[in-house]
Amino acid sequence: MAKTPSLQLYQMIRALSPAEKRYFRIFIRGKTDRDSKYLALFEAMAHMDVFDDAALQNKIYPDEPISSSRYSALKAYLYDLILQCLQAYDAQHSIEFRINHLMQGVSVLFKRGLYDDCVDQLQKAIKIARSYERFAEQIEIIRWQKHLAYTRMDVDFLHKNLERLQYEESKAIKLLENLSFYRGIFYQMYTLIKQEAQHRSKDRLDRLHQLVQGPMFESADRARSHRARVLYYRVLNLYHYAVLDHKKFYDSGKQLIDLQETQPRYLKENLSDYIAGLSNLILACGLMRRYDEVRQYLQKLLDVQTITEDDRRKKHRQYFSSIFALYTFSGDFESARLEMHRCQEEAKQFNPLDYETAGFLGQYCYICFGCDDFDAALDYLNEWLSHSRTVEREDLQSLARIIQLIIHYEMGNMVLLESLLRSTARFMRKKNRLYDLERRIILFMANLMRAPDSRTGQRIFRKMKNDLQMDDLQVAVHAVSQVFDLDSWLQSKIEGRRFADVVKDKFEKEQADASE
Repeated sequence: MAKTPSLQLYQMIRALSPAEKRYFRIFIRGKTDRDSKYLALFEAMAHMDVFDDAALQNKIYPDEPISSSRYSALKAYLYDLILQCLQAYDAQHSIEFRINHLMQGVSVLFKRGLYDDCVDQLQKAIKIARSYERFAEQIEIIRWQKHLAYTRMDVDFLHKNLERLQYEESKAIKLLENLSFYRGIFYQMYTLIKQEAQHRSKDRLDRLHQLVQGPMFESADRARSHRARVLYYRVLNLYHYAVLDHKKFYDSGKQLIDLQETQPRYLKENLSDYIAGLSNLILACGLMRRYDEVRQYLQKLLDVQTITEDDRRKKHRQYFSSIFALYTFSGDFESARLEMHRCQEEAKQFNPLDYETAGFLGQYCYICFGCDDFDAALDYLNEWLSHSRTVEREDLQSLARIIQLIIHYEMGNMVLLESLLRSTARFMRKKNRLYDLERRIILFMANLMRAPDSRTGQRIFRKMKNDLQMDDLQVAVHAVSQVFDLDSWLQSKIEGRRFADVVKDKFEKEQADASE
């Protein structure tokens, strides 16, 4: 039996939901002694907040010498038991497992010549597969139906049903190809956007545009199944977001959520796409200044009853990310900080190895900056910069360094600023990200450091604020503003006011203008 590392087993047990743990305790009855060391090890790991392998071994073998091979065999057997249990548990809740279970039954019955029973199993499987658009499974079921008739030499069945089976197989293949096309485009779009979230070149826009060109995106009718239409709208939703078409980003987001809610049985199988769609729609409502709808969809997200641990993490991540954005955009940084503490407390429920902290660190930094807690803002920013630089995060490194310069300016660290300016410029040149806006900001900070008096500093602030209004910088300024309101910070320095107050006044003015 293969060795199972203690930490691997511990992580699996800690990832189980309370319902899954209860199911395992029932499942294990009859498979091993109720008072066995398997159950003792399971309970010890389930209640251990901090992993300690030595303490575990002493708990399981308190008065006897510990054999490493014996302990390894115990862990391996328990790991396999839990896997069997989870497969049985998922078979009750997952369409995929239900179909696979039926098909495994067909294989078992076929080997024993119980062909009538095979027919019953296949009928149950095809009904579920059609209901849930499981095209690959439909193809396999039809193959079995033909193979079963051939084995039984049931020529009459083939004579009456072969044409129908061939048609259904061909249809399932075409629907699978159609679904596969939209899935492929979705992943290409997602990868391109995540790799270059702040990239502003014409080449990138051309590549994005090319993905949604052609007859397959002329109409939603080109997507020939519910699952394909969901992907159709998800692709367009991502595209409109990437090219900054806020109105179409909002419209496609609404269409996506409306479509998903017409088929609630699919949501029971896959909530992940629905959570992602709600998150994007919340963002779109914010960009369209539809704040009542932001709150409406935030509540809808909060009301989602998650199925998997991944769903629970995703809901947590998307909800708090959205509520942070709502509060910080409106200038209510103190409320955002309260939510930040609630988020951090709730995060303790998740396995730290699976919990993505880095995605929040930029928001934590901005929240603390808005609360004038520059020390905490710098701590969060430095923690974010120290994370492993994946392709996705690397694209935000230049923006993080710009924010770093601003924080050090607020803290009065002028000596450090000079070396930071040089290292920031080197980094951006090396990464080919020294665009026009970044050049202007670095020059602005350099000039600000050398300003002989406050009057000169005020002129430098005003010039930079005017530069931000230039037409050819608008796309870049918008991309930066999704993370840090540079315009409001400049205004706060010009007027000698708190940054949070300027952001709040700007928000309230936009609200008043929208209501006129």
